[in-house]
Amino acid sequence: MKFLKTGRVCIISRGRFAGKKVVIIMPQDNGSKKHPFPHAIVAGIERYPSQVTRRMSKARATKRSKVKPFIKVVNYNHIMPTRYTLELEGLKGAVTSETFTEVSQREDAKKNVKKALEERYSSGKNRWFFTPLRF
Repeated sequence: MKFLKTGRVCIISRGRFAGKKVVIIMPQDNGSKKHPFPHAIVAGIERYPSQVTRRMSKARATKRSKVKPFIKVVNYNHIMPTRYTLELEGLKGAVTSETFTEVSQREDAKKNVKKALEERYSSGKNRWFFTPLRF
C-alpha cells in the first residue's frame, strides 16, 4: 500500500494494543518468510505521558513525562492510518525484522525507541501523537 510508508502514524484496531497510536518503522508489502502477509514493524506508546501543569515541581514533571513504548509486527488489516506523520531518524536503524528473534535485542530496541519518543515529546512537537485516544 503506497500510503503506509515509514513515519506514518496509525492506530492499532485489534489485540492487546487496540486503540494505541503507533508509527510505522518498516513496511513490508509482500510479507516475509516468517510473516507471509503484508505487515509493518511498528513502534507505539503503551503508556502515554500524564498531564503536566506549571505548578508541578521539576522532578514530578519529568516523572509524568515518561513514555512506555512497545514494538510489534502488525498485519496491515489491523492498523488504521491517520493523516499524521512522525519523522523519527533515531528509530530507523533501531528496529529491524531480526530484533524480534532475541529478548535482549528487543529490550535494547525498546530503550532506543523510548529515548527517541521522550525526546520528541519534550521538544513539544507532534502533540497529537502523545495523547491517548478519546472515545
